Amino acid sequence: MSDDRRPAVWQMVREAVNALGTETTNVAVRDWILQKYPGTNKGTISCAIITCTVNHDSRVHYPDNHKTRRCDGHYDFLYRSARGRLERYDAAKHGQWEIAEREDGSLCVRRIDGEEVPGGTEAAKSQVPGDGGTTFAAEAHLRDYLVQHLEDIEPGLELYVDDNGVDGVEYTTAIGRIDILATDRDGRFVVLELKVAQGPDAVCGQLMRYMGWVKRHLSEGKPVRGTIIAQRISDRIRYALADFPAVQLKEYELSLKLRDAEPLD
Repeated sequence: MSDDRRPAVWQMVREAVNALGTETTNVAVRDWILQKYPGTNKGTISCAIITCTVNHDSRVHYPDNHKTRRCDGHYDFLYRSARGRLERYDAAKHGQWEIAEREDGSLCVRRIDGEEVPGGTEAAKSQVPGDGGTTFAAEAHLRDYLVQHLEDIEPGLELYVDDNGVDGVEYTTAIGRIDILATDRDGRFVVLELKVAQGPDAVCGQLMRYMGWVKRHLSEGKPVRGTIIAQRISDRIRYALADFPAVQLKEYELSLKLRDAEPLD
């Protein structure tokens, strides 16, 4: 089947679930799609599964779920019953879910009765000293913004999702949590470490440890790269990593744009 006749990947996911039955797994859905639509990107399949799973807390990181809404549309047909396991979503069985806004303005996934998904992203309450509001209030805010704008960091960068449907946001390893674990357009891993203000010297060792873990446990022999993102990169960090071409250093700055509010229906 030629690429121009292929359905969107989220439609492939729905087709796979319908073929596999009411209960299935992330891996089974992926393998079914790869058999019928060879060459489909595995990472894109995993991201589409998250996008369409009503009780997956990370679905709010994807463009189709950037607004509050009741989960009863065409992207709302999966329910995660356990890690790596999926069911066709049934509101009568699983409850009615929604994408809602917290008091701090961040989005969360919860049942209509107000029960938020455990493990959802919690923005820190404390404020980080800045220069008049030009920095993020917490690393959680910076992380959530970058997850939605990975292309701004590097063209072709995608959020990593493993076979169990666990995505690369605060990805848990045996030595700690990686802020963002992504893959580039060639399928190589990129470890992102974030600091809202000036990056401390310790971030260098932290990044190297995570890169070493990913190389030994996930990369299957492919090179692993790293990126440190902070509002300001100190000279100490620049010197520490000057001879490591696999590590990039990036500084961010904020800007404000205004638009007219949408009128009421």
